[in-house]
Amino acid sequence: MADNSSSMAANSAQLITFLDQFKSDKTLAEKFKIDYYEFGDQLQVLDSLNFSEKNTNITKALKSVSEIYNQKNTVGVLLSDGNQTIGQDYEFYGAKINIPFYGVVFGDTTKYEDVRINQVNTNKFAFFKNKFPIECYLSYEGDIPVDLPVTVVVDGKIVFKEQVQFSNAIQSKRIHTFLNADAIGVKTIAITVGALKNERNIVNNKKSVVVEVIDEKTNVTIVSAVMHPDLGVLKKAIETNEQRSVTIVKTSVSEKILEETDIFICYQPDASFKAVYSFISNSKSNYFTIVGTKTDLSFLNSLDLAYKIETGYPVQEVLGKVNPSFSKYDISSSDFTDYPPLASNSGAISFSGTHDALLQMNIRGVDVNNPLLAISENKGQKTAILLGENIWKWRLKNYVNLENFENFDTFLGKLLLYLSNNAKKERLSIDYKSVYENLGSAKVTASYFDETYVFDAKAKLFIQMDGGEKIPMLLKANYFEADLSDFKSGTYSFKVGVEGKSISKSGKFTVLNYEVEQQFFSSDYKKMENFSTATNASLLYPNQFSQLLKVLNADKRFLPTQKSVENVVSLIDFKILLGLIIIALSLEWFIRKYNGLI
Repeated sequence: MADNSSSMAANSAQLITFLDQFKSDKTLAEKFKIDYYEFGDQLQVLDSLNFSEKNTNITKALKSVSEIYNQKNTVGVLLSDGNQTIGQDYEFYGAKINIPFYGVVFGDTTKYEDVRINQVNTNKFAFFKNKFPIECYLSYEGDIPVDLPVTVVVDGKIVFKEQVQFSNAIQSKRIHTFLNADAIGVKTIAITVGALKNERNIVNNKKSVVVEVIDEKTNVTIVSAVMHPDLGVLKKAIETNEQRSVTIVKTSVSEKILEETDIFICYQPDASFKAVYSFISNSKSNYFTIVGTKTDLSFLNSLDLAYKIETGYPVQEVLGKVNPSFSKYDISSSDFTDYPPLASNSGAISFSGTHDALLQMNIRGVDVNNPLLAISENKGQKTAILLGENIWKWRLKNYVNLENFENFDTFLGKLLLYLSNNAKKERLSIDYKSVYENLGSAKVTASYFDETYVFDAKAKLFIQMDGGEKIPMLLKANYFEADLSDFKSGTYSFKVGVEGKSISKSGKFTVLNYEVEQQFFSSDYKKMENFSTATNASLLYPNQFSQLLKVLNADKRFLPTQKSVENVVSLIDFKILLGLIIIALSLEWFIRKYNGLI
């Protein structure tokens, strides 16, 4: 397993030489079947190393290898500088893997004096005329006492400054302050710590973050008469966007809270929700109803809502399948193919106004022509309905698949954005982040629909950056994408349009100048040594190829296994023998019959 991240570029020649030695050694080729892999963010079969990966996830690569070779007598060799930028710490994964891994550490193992900014914590959003916190963690490697300045700059203006002292006894510091959100828009915040006199790596002395100052906040109220894990999941998922705040209340909620609510979520409503639905109807508020096994469907149908649900069905497991014809907003990044089922006792649902299904029902592998999750509009009021409970399992499955909750939270966030936005349906929609924290991560996606609001895969979409050349967008399933990973740090304005149409959308995003791989100047040999030791192997260096060869050839755990196959074939074919017996007995019967003996 060869590290293909950009932090290995300085040791590229040494790593390639080591690999060539490995590939050309005949004794290894005779004893082992050798598979070669490279890794950065993902594990891939080794083709050629270009050392261009922007992140290193050693644990993820080790997990993939473990799944492939877990049942085989295998030994691994990890070629890396030991510096990991994302994922779980691989140092503690060694005890969980059943494969011995010999580490070969590349790079300078000498520890130099260095001061760095390890982490900056702040909110993604702040509210106009409020204060927002910013927290910074600094670390120092050295023995001499030093006194260094730390400055915080917002859009080129110094807003905070403090002197910090480090020594052999004090090697970490936490800086915490509050900044004023005095102007609306995206604010670039640069935190800098002064450099040491003989410091060799000053790239990690500065780090930038971005905060978007906004002027409004959406208040979401979840009304429920039951206790359920879904309530906590809804609150966590919705509040990942700091523009939204969630309050969970009972049906006896005060009218003051109802009046301060922008969007209602009615969870498993029953007769006690009468006053809540009455307020929603009178105020024309947008709302989201989640129907479960404890919902009083008869009560729900008695209300003058935008839908009616058939009753009398048993509780059953219902899967969700994304509706590719959904046209209200972009759901191209949503995928529910392997998500666990929800519990539902609802029958078919009929709508009185216009509606659009996000998810269709799938019961026992059969696609049912009935929405599981749908949105509708009736007399200017927007509503959404989900016919199933236990969506906490969906968020958990999202974490199991991707080790984060981002896709689920984004899916729910877009639904609430639709409910909070009273703008009319548009044929062209774009999706992008206002800030991309790493170089090479910028992407813009778009969806375009024809006059009947059916996705138009034949359309030709383009993106125009800062009024420059038109760049075609690539079709990906049911959306278009522009990969802007080659763009350097800076702020960019763009326009997405459709060839031959007068439809276009504009946007603006910022790419921060931060390459996490540049934060490392020395290799982390100690961590690699701890990992290898935990797998019952050891750490070596690039000039110790002969020693690695000796270890691999001498270790009795990796002795080749000889197998023999014994194929036993009978001398007499059973079918032929059976045929001969039948013929002989038949012949005897005819002879006896002919001679009158029968």
